[in-house]
Order: sequence, then C-alpha cells, then structure tokens
Amino acid sequence: MQTSESTIGIVGAGIGGLVAAIALRRAGHDVVVFEQAKQFARVGADINLTPNAVRALDGLGVGDAARVTAARPSHRISRTYDSGEETSRLEMADSAEQRYGAPQLTIHRADLLAALADMFPAERVALGKRAESIAADDNGVTLSFSDGTSARVGALIGADGIHSGVRTAMFGAESPRFTGIVAYRAVVPAERVAGVPNLGAFTKWWGPNPQSQIVTFPLNRGKDIFIFATTPQDTWHLESWTAPGSVDELREQYVAYHPEARALLDACDTVLKTALYERDPMPAWAQGRMALLGDAAHPMLPFMAQGAGMAIEDAVVLSRHLDGVAMAGIPAALQAYQTARIERASQVQLGSRGNNWLREGGNADWVYAYDAWAVPLGVPAQGAAAAA
Repeated sequence: MQTSESTIGIVGAGIGGLVAAIALRRAGHDVVVFEQAKQFARVGADINLTPNAVRALDGLGVGDAARVTAARPSHRISRTYDSGEETSRLEMADSAEQRYGAPQLTIHRADLLAALADMFPAERVALGKRAESIAADDNGVTLSFSDGTSARVGALIGADGIHSGVRTAMFGAESPRFTGIVAYRAVVPAERVAGVPNLGAFTKWWGPNPQSQIVTFPLNRGKDIFIFATTPQDTWHLESWTAPGSVDELREQYVAYHPEARALLDACDTVLKTALYERDPMPAWAQGRMALLGDAAHPMLPFMAQGAGMAIEDAVVLSRHLDGVAMAGIPAALQAYQTARIERASQVQLGSRGNNWLREGGNADWVYAYDAWAVPLGVPAQGAAAAA
C-alpha cells in the first residue's frame, strides 16, 4: 500500500481509529489505517452510545446507519440491588434528543464498525499489519511490521487500545493493572424475560460495593436484552482477558439481588467472563508527529459507559485540529488536540473508576451535552510545539 510523508497513518481499525480515519479524510488528508487482524470479524461486546457519542457520529454522517440495528433506551434508571428501590430516573429517547441533540443508542460493536467501514475506502485499510517497531524523526514516522514490510508516514495516530504499541514507542513500556473486578456478559431474547419491567430502559442495579453491579439494556431494536454484570475477584490467571464463563457461577454471585434482577440471570444460557484492566490518566498524549486516542490514551472502566464515546470524541476533535494543517504544522496541532481533550477524558476516566455517577441522580449534562464538533479548539501549552 502506497504511503508517503504526506500520509497520516492510524494504527488500529477499531471504533476510534475508523472515526478518526473518516474524519481526517473528510478534512482533506491522505489516510491509511494499519490493522493487525487479518480480516474484519463479528467480535466484541455490545456498547452503549450516549448522546455525546451519537451527536459526534451524526456529524460524521454515520448516525443513520447506526440507528438501523440499534435500540433506543427509554430511560436511564438506577436501582438498589436488594430492595429494588429506584434512586434515579433520567428520560432518554425523544427527551434526550430534544435536550442534547441526539438520543442514546445501544448497539453491537460489530454493527457500528460495519457502518464506519462502509464510509472509508477499503483499499486504504491494510490488514494483517502488526507493528513490531515504530521510529519517529523530525519529518515522519517509520513502521516495521511482523510480515516483513514497512511503511513511512508523515504522522501517526495510535488507536490501538490498552496494549498500544504506539504508546510504548512514545513513552516506553508499561503494563495495565488488573482491577480486581471481573465482568460477565450475556444476551437473552426479550420475550424470555417479558415479565421483567423496564426492559426498554438502560437499568443499572447498584450492588453492595462499588465493584458489584448489574446493567441491562435493549439491543437489536428491543428484540434482545444485553446483560453486563461485574463482581470482585482477587486474581486472574488466564492468558486471555475473556473466556467462557459459568452460568451457575454468574447466578451465585448475585443471589442477594432483587428477584427482578435475578430473573434476567436465570434466563441466561451462556455467558462470557472478562477481566477488567486499567491505567492511570496520562500527563501527555502527543509527542512530535505521534498522538494517541481512545483506550491507547485513556483506558477506563465501563461504569460510566463512556469508553467508545471518549474515543469517538477524541477522533472528531483530532480531525478538527488537523483540518487544513500542512504536515509541517502537525506537531503543534497534535499538542493543541491534547490540550483540548486531556482534561475531559481524564475526568471521565477517574469518574468511571469511582463508579458513583448518577447513582442518586444528578446532572448528566457535563457528559451528554458535550459537542465534539463545536467545542473550542485547544491551544498548545507554552513551548510545547517547540519541544515537540
């Protein structure tokens, strides 16, 4: 695949990487995406796109495609795990669209990726490209891949997740830490749990400690219900972060929960079990002609449901900073992108770790009302561009 020092390379064809690719191409840049997988496959979990993320996708022109298979939760509800007491209720759907300019959508990650892939030229996605080394200089970045090939680009964006190779090349090796929390994921047909109330809502059952919860929301236009449950666990010894789980073990972990919550678990036939890992907020995401976005910059726990949303916001704000910028101006533009995004993403990252957001109600506007297409552009810290 042809690249040059006038090309912007993106490592990672996940949600953040593809949004960035589409947005940067729309901003007039030549873009190529390097993806280590040899083919796109229907993998991954179901995700919650809150209004801030949906508005960003709408501005990119992909919102309508996402709505085809997505569900549109009616409310965001908090309930106490044992009594079932409702402690907060936030109207979503039409109310969210009126207040924030977009609804909440719940969708399978693969459906969103397919909608994004349809908007970016397939010939500019290089599959089977696992970067083994990344070296930057004043004029660009050279990538060497495990298949023996290499590429030269003028700038490089790391959208390659919590194990980011771009991050390692920029700031050195560092391992994420196990949080002591595991998550169970399952999908059940809505008709099987028809007697459970509020199936059309995003419902969070708050457990006896911050590590324990059950979250449910509709999928596939309400035909299915997605179940996401977390619980403490001291260690994780499996090589993979995700493995088949035990339905019996799942039910045992939540025996103290309200009967309506347990009814959802009783309907599960199969379940996946995943270890949750995290990192602390970073003081910097940009260095010279390289920058990070999404989980490569700020991996976060799922308790605010903002992992995908933050990656989408990053990608849009990045594209706005690079719109009309020549390659010589890329380092300063990347520093400005960092300035615009790092405080918000770090705040959400820490809030997700604390796992107390909207438990008793409160104002969701600081998260949901954010408009990545309209927020002011950042200004590099004094001397940052020169240092880069």
